[in-house]
Amino acid sequence: MKYDMKKIEQIIIDFLCISFGATIAAFAIEEFLVPNQIFDGGVIGIAMIIEKYIPLQRGLLVTILNIPFVVVGWKRLGSGFMIRMFYAVALFSAVTYLLEPLHGATYEIILAVTFGGVLLGTGVGLVLRGGGCLDGTEIVATILNRNVVFSTGQIILLFNVVIFSAAGVLFGADRGMYSLLMYFITSKIIDLVEVGTESTKSVMIITEDGSAIAEKIYTQLGRTVTFLQGTGLVSSAKKDLLYCVVTRAEIYTLKKIISSDENSAFTTISEVSEIVGNHIKSV
Repeated sequence: MKYDMKKIEQIIIDFLCISFGATIAAFAIEEFLVPNQIFDGGVIGIAMIIEKYIPLQRGLLVTILNIPFVVVGWKRLGSGFMIRMFYAVALFSAVTYLLEPLHGATYEIILAVTFGGVLLGTGVGLVLRGGGCLDGTEIVATILNRNVVFSTGQIILLFNVVIFSAAGVLFGADRGMYSLLMYFITSKIIDLVEVGTESTKSVMIITEDGSAIAEKIYTQLGRTVTFLQGTGLVSSAKKDLLYCVVTRAEIYTLKKIISSDENSAFTTISEVSEIVGNHIKSV
């Protein structure tokens, strides 16, 4: 049996990124956010609120809350992505359990917001870069984005506004505002660590046979592409230029699709500041 060493190396790098990322994220949560009652968004934020009323360990709550999202996302986003997510969540939960007995790194609220946000963003960004995910709400947002007019970023922001509002009501308005500030810091760091500055990306793929790639993008991501025609300067060969728009959570799967191209497709990924009009998505 022949093994593709490049694929094996990439898998190792992916899981190293996920491992470091989940560990850093857990450290940020346990040593900066929790001791100062600063709440994260998404599933982790929900777990942080629930644990105040139900005597369950935080990491266990995160795992339990993510299970429905794993089930929903398994068929839509592929087994590779979901296995990485399950590994990331399991490791995150284990590290939070180990760090829970330790004292907080600081009780200065501004330091906790700043350094906690930077570390959490770095951790989550590394997990995403490795093709994993710590937050099931991003999976739901990605799936909903295919059927509604709101972008993935807008859906996630809506989820988190509800969570921060709940934190503000239950634990004081200042906790909600500090949590929102931390969220903005975290979001920017995630973008820097991962692939860019926005949740939505435009992709240009140049290949000799774009039909196969276009079909995989539509089948696996539910995104249509626009075909353009071009000619190589040196080879004078005809080229297919594929243009499409994807979300941040879909970048990893897109890269896997492109890497399977036997003609070594050349690809550029750029940020999208705004989308006007509708782009077709499969249901």
